[in-house]
Amino acid sequence: MTLTLVTVFAHPDDETFSVGGSVAAAVDAGARVIAICATRGEVGEIADSTLATAETLGQVREAELRAACAELGVHDVRFLGYRDSGMDGTPENAHPRAFANAPDDEVVGAISAQLEELRPDVVVTFEPGGVYGHPDHKKISRCTTLAFDRRPLQRLYYAGPSRSTFTLMLSEMKDAGVGVPFPFDGSETFGVLDEDITTLVDVSPQLARKKRALAAHRTQINPWLASLPAEWLDRLLGHEAFGLVRGELSPAARQGLLDGLFVTER
Repeated sequence: MTLTLVTVFAHPDDETFSVGGSVAAAVDAGARVIAICATRGEVGEIADSTLATAETLGQVREAELRAACAELGVHDVRFLGYRDSGMDGTPENAHPRAFANAPDDEVVGAISAQLEELRPDVVVTFEPGGVYGHPDHKKISRCTTLAFDRRPLQRLYYAGPSRSTFTLMLSEMKDAGVGVPFPFDGSETFGVLDEDITTLVDVSPQLARKKRALAAHRTQINPWLASLPAEWLDRLLGHEAFGLVRGELSPAARQGLLDGLFVTER
């Protein structure tokens, strides 16, 4: 039997930005990887109006997620069936199917059912603040943690980036006149507290695949991302930071998501 890694995120493209390199590395190591996504990103951006309309965006982004996961080697993609809630304070927050409005108990039950079936060795989701505060990111973190605790597995990681790294890069971009995709004045609390980072993974061997997976999310490749110089893009994507929040913090757990694990009974 092989080790199993399950990622649980809110929108298509979360899986690539946050853990794409580590997912590819896990596949390379022979692990089974499943991506669970709460929504189809129905109210995300449309970088090129020829790619989708507001009515078709969810369907298009589902196809983009499947294409990105194929680049990374993911074995299965599953959706929880909720609707993208949009950024905090937007009209989409009020939609009756918005993920942020779903009862936590319902969402926890849906994730628990997936974990019970898949019996993963490692689960990865967002940290509680959702990296930059998106309501769907925060909800998927909270509900995944509760679902994990119903049937504790070997490891639960929160995906970074670290606060200092993220803040430094955004400051450098702002100083260089490169726009950032959300309001930033240096006082925000983006990313994971540095003291909570337990595992920093160099994914440069998987960087080319991660970039191809990112490019598969064509509707979301906005002018900001496309404008980044290669050096900044490689720094942004070339390392992935995690905090181990459930499981033993052994030296192996500090090196990689699956390092030092044994195969559990399924």
